[in-house]
Amino acid sequence: MVYLGWRLASAYPDPGPMPVRPAQPPSAQVSAAWLAAQRREQALLARPARLGAAAAGAVAFVGGGCWLAGAVPPGLALLVVVAGAATTGACLRALVAGRRVLRAQVVAEHERVRQIAARQQALLAARQEQDAGSLRDWQQRSAAFRRQPQWHPVTVPAQVSRLDVAGGTLAGWSALLTMLAGPRLATGSEVTVVDLTEGGVAADLIALACRWGISPLVWVLPADLPRLDLGLGLGHEALAEVLALTAAAAEGGGPGGPDPARDAALLGRLLAVLGPDANLPRLTAALRAVAQVGGAHEQLSASASALSPGQLSMLGGMFGRGAEHLLIDRALALEARLRVLGTLGTAPTERPPSPLRVAWPQRRGTATGNQVVGSYLCVALTEVLRQVPDRGRPWQQTVCVLGAERLPGGTIDRLCDAAEAAGTGLVIGYRAIPAHVRERLGRGNAAVAFMRLGNAEDARAAAEQIGSEHRFVVSQLTDTVGSSWTDTFGDSYTSTVGTADSLADSASATLTAGRSRGRGRSRQGSFAPFADSTGSASRDASSSAAWSDSRSVTEGINTSTSWGVSTSRALGASSSLAGTLQRSRELVIEPHELQHLPQTAVVLCRPGPYGREVLLADANPAIITLPTATLATMPDAAASRPG
Repeated sequence: MVYLGWRLASAYPDPGPMPVRPAQPPSAQVSAAWLAAQRREQALLARPARLGAAAAGAVAFVGGGCWLAGAVPPGLALLVVVAGAATTGACLRALVAGRRVLRAQVVAEHERVRQIAARQQALLAARQEQDAGSLRDWQQRSAAFRRQPQWHPVTVPAQVSRLDVAGGTLAGWSALLTMLAGPRLATGSEVTVVDLTEGGVAADLIALACRWGISPLVWVLPADLPRLDLGLGLGHEALAEVLALTAAAAEGGGPGGPDPARDAALLGRLLAVLGPDANLPRLTAALRAVAQVGGAHEQLSASASALSPGQLSMLGGMFGRGAEHLLIDRALALEARLRVLGTLGTAPTERPPSPLRVAWPQRRGTATGNQVVGSYLCVALTEVLRQVPDRGRPWQQTVCVLGAERLPGGTIDRLCDAAEAAGTGLVIGYRAIPAHVRERLGRGNAAVAFMRLGNAEDARAAAEQIGSEHRFVVSQLTDTVGSSWTDTFGDSYTSTVGTADSLADSASATLTAGRSRGRGRSRQGSFAPFADSTGSASRDASSSAAWSDSRSVTEGINTSTSWGVSTSRALGASSSLAGTLQRSRELVIEPHELQHLPQTAVVLCRPGPYGREVLLADANPAIITLPTATLATMPDAAASRPG
């Protein structure tokens, strides 16, 4: 299987926030307002008794005074005093009884409040015991949720021969390429990357391979064309066809374009004239000779170092006069396209083989030159794959072509067919979805992955192909990291040459010269080592010469080449990252959402056991470092959930 990204799925549901402990209710007390109201009511009820006691006491006092003063008879005075005293006593007894009633009411109220407080305490204790059980249950569920593997890998079945990637940014493609190729390299597979974006997408993968102790083979073109050996072992007919298809692809490869068959026939005849020593510099010189660039004398002087006089004579007479005009025009066009490849394979170096090979045109090259170089890489790689038999191990050899929207449709079709016939896993990335790409997405035995699509028309086409009935939940980790991912790309190419001479007198003169040539079946460190089983030949040549007469001359030339591409990733820390495993927002498949996907988010359409499956994955390779990430495949129950 091929790892594409990660998906958040949990066997245990999120326990949610921690239960809140119940607050202590206020203690029940007798209301002061109630007491004041009772006292006011009692005062109003006792007012007649107080007034009666006061009036009766006054009457008794007045009657006693009159008796002492002799103003009234003693019997009458005694009667008045006794009546007043009796009335006063009755009123005082009424006042005392009212106070006793008030005191009894207050005592009863205090008892009622005490009973209420006791009831509240009992209810609170029961609730606290219940909440303590809920808290213990939440802690257990939370611990199980945190310990369980939550990030599961999203894979493409090995039975799928091709993965089409549409949309995406350079940062997103860098993460996706690292996620795809990293596990393949770890399992001993070979990965070949052809990056036509001129953005150094494979920089992170190269850095990861170096940390793993893998020395990748990197060609930054056109500066490293002399070291590139792709296509050097092909026969004349195959090489002529590759170059003709390269020129046609560089010119657009449309229906009204040049006929590759005629160009292949022309180039094949020229290679036949050049013989076994044919190479790209000699072929371009032959094209200039056929095109009559600059006149006969200039042709002879310019091509003398590459072509012999006999070959120049044969080139001048191998075509009839009737075809002279068309032949010159076509030779000029082919020479203009193929001259960029003039240094191809002129200085091959023996390097240790590597499971990772990366080639891409650098952005400092010309637009036309990079188009020709990219077309040649794909066309020559297609020809090599056509000669490789199916080894019966899918995805053991993985080829990634990024920025393939720059290639014509016919070139893409031939590459897909050759990879499928050879059992080679193929990943094709398109940053845009033009018409010729739209009709090829998912064609045949392929899975399709959609990343961020900035163009509204491309997003609409992707939404129609995915289906608007799908809904997903984007993880907060995916959303936050995708929105804060920044990129910095840079490349450098330097070359230095130095010489050193020393002279010493001697009394002898010698002259020695030697030259050797050999042919072999394979070359270590080649761009396409998987073609060795076909028996395609590779050639190397070396020569040496030394001369001295009464002095010795020592001369050395040192050449060094350095190349580097750096990618920096910055993630700002914020409080929102505290809950990185929480789910963030819902995503509906519609053009607006596809235009605002996180940079590492991938919507994958793959064949499944029950038909077509649509999944949302995160291609960030750093998720493997999370404690909740696992390489175990997602269970079916979790896979059926959205998310």
